[in-house]
Amino acid sequence: QVQLAESGGGSVQAGGPLRLSCAASGRTISSHAMGWFRQAPGKERDFVAAISWRGGSTYYADSVKGRFTISRDNAKNTVYLQMNSLKPEDTAIYYCAGRSTVNTGATYSRRSEYVYWGQGTQVTVSS
Repeated sequence: QVQLAESGGGSVQAGGPLRLSCAASGRTISSHAMGWFRQAPGKERDFVAAISWRGGSTYYADSVKGRFTISRDNAKNTVYLQMNSLKPEDTAIYYCAGRSTVNTGATYSRRSEYVYWGQGTQVTVSS
């Protein structure tokens, strides 16, 4: 079993940066594809970004492309989401997700494709 814990959320003004972290415990995530999702009040949980085993492949939602960067440090068992040029519409609870895979280059963008989920961290962007 893998336990995921997000941190780094908070309140920021529009245009500012924020970096989220997702620390894994229980087992190594070096053979896991990882992703970030977000859920705004009254809305579905939407895909944000995904990264493959060793970080060689990444994939982003159109709404965050060019502003957000997903990365990972397998030695620290941690995944990151660097968010720049934040907008009020980025306000949401951000969730980290993971799944094991034998495909080293795979990224996944559907909620149903992930097995492990964190509890989420709130990000609030004010205008």
